[in-house]
Amino acid sequence: MRLIIIPTYNEAQNIEALIYKILSIDQSASVLVVDDNSPDGTAEIVKRIMKGDIRVSLLSRQKKQGLGKAYIHAFSEILKDVQISEIAMMDADFSHNPDYLPEMFNLLSNCDAVIGSRYVRGGGIEGWELWRRILSYFGNVYCKTILRLPVYDLTSGFYCIKTEMLHKLELSSFDASGYAFQIELKYLLYKKGARFKEFPIIFANRLGGESKISSHIISEGVLAPWRMLFKK
Repeated sequence: MRLIIIPTYNEAQNIEALIYKILSIDQSASVLVVDDNSPDGTAEIVKRIMKGDIRVSLLSRQKKQGLGKAYIHAFSEILKDVQISEIAMMDADFSHNPDYLPEMFNLLSNCDAVIGSRYVRGGGIEGWELWRRILSYFGNVYCKTILRLPVYDLTSGFYCIKTEMLHKLELSSFDASGYAFQIELKYLLYKKGARFKEFPIIFANRLGGESKISSHIISEGVLAPWRMLFKK
């Protein structure tokens, strides 16, 4: 079974349309929304959808603790279900186009993780200011140089993974709570022998709501690769 995980915080403007879009693309897939107690009513929208579709579920958390914590919580629940063989991870704001999902899942037949990449031929970014493009590009070069991973888009948050690879990870070993989690997950998967494939995507600026980029997220991204590298 395929499961798409969507972490949310204040995504009421986007979540309903995204869920229905995903389910229309792959009717055999299920969707798990992990909500960090959004004050805008995101969870209530998901609960309403759940009443009419058993493929949709909600993991409600008590407070906002960061993207990494949300995914780790989801992983801990997913690994209890032996029927889930593949997962996808994506943002709730349509910056990750769900139309890419079928092909990304298909590529898992020849690897362990498929990364939706902005930095391979055919990939790109739409709607970002120049400073964000520069920050993202050189941030990826910085992390790749330090960690020596065979991945061009280490900060991508859009990917598909075989669940068997998650079983090889110690969930308690994750340190990053924010967006640096995306780097750490790829690093730990690589250390466990994961084979990666990068699939070109066009990353679009969010359709609604507010961007969650902050100085804390940037500073965590600067320090995280060194912590991973020297962690025993």
